[in-house]
Amino acid sequence: MHRRSPVAITALLALTLACRSACAQSAEDAFGLWLNPENGSNIEFYKCGGEGLCAKLTKVTDGQLTDDKNPDPGKRGQPIIGLLIMEKAKKTSANKWSGMLYNRENGKSYSGTLTVKTKDALDLSGCVAAVLCRTVTWTRIK
Repeated sequence: MHRRSPVAITALLALTLACRSACAQSAEDAFGLWLNPENGSNIEFYKCGGEGLCAKLTKVTDGQLTDDKNPDPGKRGQPIIGLLIMEKAKKTSANKWSGMLYNRENGKSYSGTLTVKTKDALDLSGCVAAVLCRTVTWTRIK
């Protein structure tokens, strides 16, 4: 019978617990349904274009029915539900995606980054000219 050192067991337990939160953060954890805390909308992130990430609106709470702020007059009649707000973002690290984000509230597109913090939280950042950035933490909808 082999006895394991209490120090070795404690170290292994600490490593396992540390890895549980750190190792769980992968870019693929972004897939699913998320809540935007600023306006209550629901966004579905899903795999698209081979290895890309796309996002579409699945619910809005502010009454906006069409993409009426779109700079292209031909697209202003598009329904908000199902509207793509991120298309073919690229995986840039173990827990991060980068691509263009569309803001339905003003009709503008921004350079964006999605960073998975945990399985139930992600940061979505939009930037203008790479210096003026804004980050919002979203939560997974169970």
